[in-house]
Amino acid sequence: MTTELLIGVIIGLVVGAGAVGAVAYFVLKPRHEAENERLEKENAASRKAAEREAETILNSARAEAKATRSDADNTVKQRYADLGRAEERIDVRQVNLDEQIKRLEERDQGLNKRQSRLDKRTQSLEQLEDERMVELQRIASMTTEEAKQQLLAATEAEARQDMARIIREIEDKAKETADDKARELISLAIQRVASDHVSDVTVSVVPLPGDDMKGRIIGRNGRNIRAFEAAAGVDVVVDDTPEAVTISSFDSVRREVARVAMAKLIVDGRIHPARIEKLIKDAQEDVEKEIKEAGEQAVFEANVHGLRPEIIKMLGRLKYRTSYGQNQLHHSVEAAKIAAVLAAELGANIEIAKTGALLHDLGKAMDHEQEGTHAMLGAEFAKRFKIGPKIINAIASHHHEVDQESVEAIIVEAADAISGARPGARRESLENYIKRVRTLEDIATSFEGVESAYALQAGREIRILVRPGVIDDYGAIKLSKDIAKNIEETMQYPGQIQVTVVRETRAVGFAK
Repeated sequence: MTTELLIGVIIGLVVGAGAVGAVAYFVLKPRHEAENERLEKENAASRKAAEREAETILNSARAEAKATRSDADNTVKQRYADLGRAEERIDVRQVNLDEQIKRLEERDQGLNKRQSRLDKRTQSLEQLEDERMVELQRIASMTTEEAKQQLLAATEAEARQDMARIIREIEDKAKETADDKARELISLAIQRVASDHVSDVTVSVVPLPGDDMKGRIIGRNGRNIRAFEAAAGVDVVVDDTPEAVTISSFDSVRREVARVAMAKLIVDGRIHPARIEKLIKDAQEDVEKEIKEAGEQAVFEANVHGLRPEIIKMLGRLKYRTSYGQNQLHHSVEAAKIAAVLAAELGANIEIAKTGALLHDLGKAMDHEQEGTHAMLGAEFAKRFKIGPKIINAIASHHHEVDQESVEAIIVEAADAISGARPGARRESLENYIKRVRTLEDIATSFEGVESAYALQAGREIRILVRPGVIDDYGAIKLSKDIAKNIEETMQYPGQIQVTVVRETRAVGFAK
């Protein structure tokens, strides 16, 4: 196809399209104008409706605004009226305050005038007082300080007499109530937990079937007895006592092991070093079992729970420990029962009191193995096994080696004293008894003003006679306290010691 032909086709297409567009325009124009006219009419109707609705809304808003403004005007008028009345009241108050201030100023002026008159009168009285003191000193021939000293001396003497009388009245009244209450508590505790004690000896005696057994125990050249003493750690005494040998040791458990082993050897009859070692080992196991059972039985009797096995075992060792002939395990159980009763009556913690009393002598099971007092040893041992701090303090303080921190500690001390001091609980040698009584009298006579002192009631009371010219009534009370404190600090004794100071003034006259 040639270029000219192509151009001609394109021009023909363009011209044809323009003709078709012109025809369409002239055909569709009337219809388009009619549609526009219809839309304009609809828009005009919608606009008029909107204008009418807007006018209606505007009229309604104007009416509401008018009503609101009327209410606001009324409220403002009411507020103005209230403010006016409040202002009138404030004005009235201000007038009243002004009148009160005026009256106060007038009163203040009157008080100032009165104070001035009082100051003048005070000066006049002070001047008269000075003149009177000078005149009194001239008449009495002594200065004010001398008069004061004389008056103070007389007042002090009178006050000392009154003080002694009041102290005596207070003590008498306290004794009346305290003694009755203490007797009631102690009698109740002893009655409820009364028990018998069997005094154990400190040396074990093993009976023999015959004196010929002594030779077999000693053995050739003493080999059997040496082997027994070395294995058991005790001393075996074979003397002239018929049909008996004595086993001695400072360790009560070791002595019990030796006694059991010796009894088994005598029954068995085969006494030689190898057999001795085996039977001593068996006896140790038996005694350890008895110690454990004794501890468990003591805990059961005292109704104490939650103790570690190590503490129970150490407590069981007290079965073989005595003090003044009193079995310490029985004493601990009895003290626990007494402490429980006292704690219940006094409203204290029963568990702490009875546990502390049961364990208070725990250190006596180990005091031969370690240095220190049994109270501190027992407290340290209990502390290692997580015993409560109040119980530890009760153990450590029952002999006042540390301060007592609770009422339960005091109850433990009282229970220990009641169990140890009750009749028949302990025995004491004559030599120790005489020494204790003599020490009591020496302590009392060492104080100034003491004429004589006598120990009474088996050392449970010390009665002191004083010189009345040296010790007055107040001094007698103070002397009894000082002597009691000295006894507490220097002596060891069960229970308590009563200190009685007697002051007597005698007047002798002769009729001729």
